[in-house]
Amino acid sequence: MASTSRRTFLMGAGGGIAALAAGTGRSRAAQPEPIRLGLIGCGGMGSGHLRQLSSRKDARVAWVCDVDRNRLADSVKLVDSQSGSAPQATGDLRKVLDDASIEAVFIATPDHWHVPAAVLALDAGKHVYVEKPCSHNIHEGRCLVDAARRSGKRLQVGTQSRSTAVIREAIDRIRGGEIGEILVAKAWNSQRRGSIGKTGPTDPPDHLDFPMWLGPAPETTYRSNLLHGVWRWWYDFGCGDIGNDGVHDIDVACWGLGVTSHPSSVACIGNKYFFDDDQQFPDTQYAVFEYAEPAGQGRKRQLIFEQRIWSPYVQEGYENGAAFYGTSGLLVLGHSVGWKLYGERNRLIAENAGPADLVAHHQNFLDCVRGDAPDTNAPATAGHLAATLVHLANISARVGGRLTFDPETERITDHAEAAKMVGRTYRSGHWAIPRTA
Repeated sequence: MASTSRRTFLMGAGGGIAALAAGTGRSRAAQPEPIRLGLIGCGGMGSGHLRQLSSRKDARVAWVCDVDRNRLADSVKLVDSQSGSAPQATGDLRKVLDDASIEAVFIATPDHWHVPAAVLALDAGKHVYVEKPCSHNIHEGRCLVDAARRSGKRLQVGTQSRSTAVIREAIDRIRGGEIGEILVAKAWNSQRRGSIGKTGPTDPPDHLDFPMWLGPAPETTYRSNLLHGVWRWWYDFGCGDIGNDGVHDIDVACWGLGVTSHPSSVACIGNKYFFDDDQQFPDTQYAVFEYAEPAGQGRKRQLIFEQRIWSPYVQEGYENGAAFYGTSGLLVLGHSVGWKLYGERNRLIAENAGPADLVAHHQNFLDCVRGDAPDTNAPATAGHLAATLVHLANISARVGGRLTFDPETERITDHAEAAKMVGRTYRSGHWAIPRTA
């Protein structure tokens, strides 16, 4: 599958019912004022959010922000054409956060900006929708959870499976005991990506504010295969495809497995077996996580993740998905397709189909902003659990060994080099370094 095909599909999923979905939540009055929104990061996922949000009657995109002036101009035109009202535009997210009338922001930046931008927004009194993975590293994930807690604001991570009715039904079935006690969950990401090639340092284009794009990350020189989109293959800015598409399936695997804490150990083998380019993350990866026995709650559990981003072929019926192995059955789920539940002797008991529902995920978030729903379907705590698996797998692959992880302190306890990768190095004194609790 081409690198943009799944994203394009997800953006369109539910688009035909956007107008209907916009009116499904309860309101504070018969005709409430639209929620004023800001969007930070107007690229692929950001523009997808804009297409959906600009068509709503219960929300107004009042600000758009991007460090690329060309993308910024395009986003202004998009919002104006769909809503009839042009938003204010800026390349500095602080201007959006300084506007007291903005109730919530959508953050669709590169990974290294997710937590810095989200923490600033929460501390500014805004509700936050932040794209996945919710963090660039484990330390930042903790910063995000702490910021959401101290702010009292709602946070939604962009793992839209959590609001998709078909997937929620599957999780309800397995959590309800239909396949017995679940001891193992497996998630996989198999698709065909393209090569990012090999380049050298060069000057950034005039329409790009590259220092602002770097943010608090270590200073480096611009190169053409660093952005747009390709940043996710570089250690300083992304998390590889395990953090890009894989985290969707990892999140569902965590959800169905019922884990509420981090694993106690991880072992991951990963490397570049296919691509000969500048990509720093593995194109082939196999990770195993073990969860310690929860006190009085059953046996140890295991979560497996496997990835091949050069092999666009289905396994167990789905290109990307998750499987849940219970003591009396199996449920196999496709990320954007549906699921099948098998009982003993491989008897198909139930199945359902349907695409991922981005509109429903928006609806849940906006309902929370209005106070019409108690909490988001993908809160910071859930996003942090899934993203931590991404980071632990990548760290284990980099150091080439099994690692012991303390779920309480969120520290790697048996490998000094790996322990340093729990956090990151920031540019000294930068205004966006996320603060801890």
